[in-house]
Amino acid sequence: MTSPHIEVSQHDGICQILINRPERKNALTHAMYTALHEAISAAEANPAVRVLMISGAEQCFTSGNDMQDFLQNPPQDESAPVMVLLDKLLHARKPIVAAVSGHAVGIGTTLLLHCDLVYCDTSARFQLPFANLGLCPEAGSSYLLPLMAGHRKAAELLMLGQPFSPETAREIGLVNEVTSPEGLPALALAKAQQLADQPTAAILLTKSLLRKAPYEALAAHMKFEGAHFMARLSSPEAIEAMTAFQQKRKPDFRQFD
Repeated sequence: MTSPHIEVSQHDGICQILINRPERKNALTHAMYTALHEAISAAEANPAVRVLMISGAEQCFTSGNDMQDFLQNPPQDESAPVMVLLDKLLHARKPIVAAVSGHAVGIGTTLLLHCDLVYCDTSARFQLPFANLGLCPEAGSSYLLPLMAGHRKAAELLMLGQPFSPETAREIGLVNEVTSPEGLPALALAKAQQLADQPTAAILLTKSLLRKAPYEALAAHMKFEGAHFMARLSSPEAIEAMTAFQQKRKPDFRQFD
């Protein structure tokens, strides 16, 4: 693996992928994205793996991009590690279970749109702050979220970019079930084990059929959306937002009117 902050273990048909950088709220770096897509590729190729499970260490899923690393290594094309990861998630054949605790910001929320089963605890806080940062949605969220939540709710979450609760996440279909922080690991693992015990070929075919209609259009939309996202990174609004973030001040977007 290319990052010590991505830990991979395997037992009884389940490949567990742990994001382990709690000192930075599990913020994702260039190297961590690489390690994540390598872990998913390896699990997909391993016949002993039936299910993948993604979680974060110390009651935090991920706070999204490590801003300093992100500014030093912005994605410029589809070969960028974050773009490769999203492509791996889009084309994953095996079921993916996510266990979400604490922060799930940016890609920490959009990643969940590509998982098959998602469980969270009462401490989870979801957020899609792309517009707040002068950017646009990514990971196909501008396509998948309206399908899941309806246009108006998707517009609220993506345009206002405010944090939302586990209850809202459950109501819109982003998560399957909300439990206590103490009960989350056991619940998610039990569901992953249930999947692993199911007939493999039937599960793979079921996932493929579930994804067929929306995902044929999703691949093209993600490419279109991703191009806009990368272009926005050098926009005056995004530069102002990220500069303000580093300077711990409120951004002034009206200067661009």
